[in-house]
Amino acid sequence: MKKLFFMISLLMVSAITYAGGYRVSTQGQRALAMGHAGVAVVNSAELAFFNPAGLIHLENKINVSVGATAVMANAKWQNTSTGQFAETDGILKTPFYIGFSYKLNEKLALGLSVTTPYGSTVKWPTDWAGSHLVNEIELSAVFIQPLVSYKINDLISLGAGPIYATGSVTFNRNLNRTLTDEEGNRSNVDLEAKGANGFGWSASAMITPMEKLKIGINYRSEITMKAEDGDATFRNVPNSPLAPVENGTVGFTAELPMPAELSIGFSYEFMDKWLVAVDYNRNFWSAYESLDIDFAPEDYPDSSNPRNYEDSSIYRLGLQYQAMDKLFLRAGYYFDQSPVQSGYYAPETPRNDSQGYTGGFTYQINQKFAVDAAFTYLHFKEITESYDYYQENGQNVPFEGTYKSNAVLVGLGVTYKL
Repeated sequence: MKKLFFMISLLMVSAITYAGGYRVSTQGQRALAMGHAGVAVVNSAELAFFNPAGLIHLENKINVSVGATAVMANAKWQNTSTGQFAETDGILKTPFYIGFSYKLNEKLALGLSVTTPYGSTVKWPTDWAGSHLVNEIELSAVFIQPLVSYKINDLISLGAGPIYATGSVTFNRNLNRTLTDEEGNRSNVDLEAKGANGFGWSASAMITPMEKLKIGINYRSEITMKAEDGDATFRNVPNSPLAPVENGTVGFTAELPMPAELSIGFSYEFMDKWLVAVDYNRNFWSAYESLDIDFAPEDYPDSSNPRNYEDSSIYRLGLQYQAMDKLFLRAGYYFDQSPVQSGYYAPETPRNDSQGYTGGFTYQINQKFAVDAAFTYLHFKEITESYDYYQENGQNVPFEGTYKSNAVLVGLGVTYKL
């Protein structure tokens, strides 16, 4: 029984880990419309997330940026050998952002950033071919960061602040490929953890070698989210000594690492009405060496699940054009490398290398208010891969197939300055 339960707990950890690997880039509509390039663009309080060092460069004393994005995602799976097919019915929780800055004087500004950089909802059909890995998963994380921005001189400014992260995860899957209760209902487990939290920090710099050229650097530390007092609820388990667990709820604790990020980029204004921005992001996904889960009952074995993710890069390009006094048009592109190695491709958040095509605009309603909008089409490279670490009867049983995924993002925001 302990051996079988260890197998189940191991797979539950797998689902949490893979969900944490889904990074949502929607921390500002102006940046998103330009390929989410923003580390060196000074145009709003979105800088509170992208580069706090730039807040002191904003002209107004008070700056506020608020917005949200609807992310509609779709994934299809097919096993060409068996003809089996499944499609997700999922939509990401609407990510939001709040950026704020207050200039105390010409040298010092304070700020606040509230964002949702991680979060997704994926729902496969109940009892599909991969239901022993996942039926449904929902993950959300909120980052809250107070900030300070200081201008050393006309060339360099610095920014920094601590980060408090809080979030939750729910997850459902069948216990294995065949187990049912006496009435034929598939045995399954719900995993739920609320109030997970962790702490981190970020530090940044803005360099202005000439009036129209800015160079930005921002580093965000790794944050380990700690979930305590989680509940694992087992249902439809047959009343048999051969069943791996019993119906009911047990507690658990777990940790979920969120990787460090380094962003470097520049922006350049030219021909009076044009601006180009280029960003390079390095995401340190190798923090996912393993993720452990500890069950409250002493007779339940703890588990450690290796993931062996790789560090990955994102390349971003954006353009802005001032079409009229009150209208700014934007377009962009980015290429996002997947951190998942071959043999670890699981359906909890199906993803591969992706390309994002973006566009949007800002309309200045009056001197204080502006409306920001962004649109993104995100296409993931089709991939035929497998997840090789599911075990039954002491043997690995790979789950493989061809995945096709895409997402459409539509965002709206408001910018205020005083």
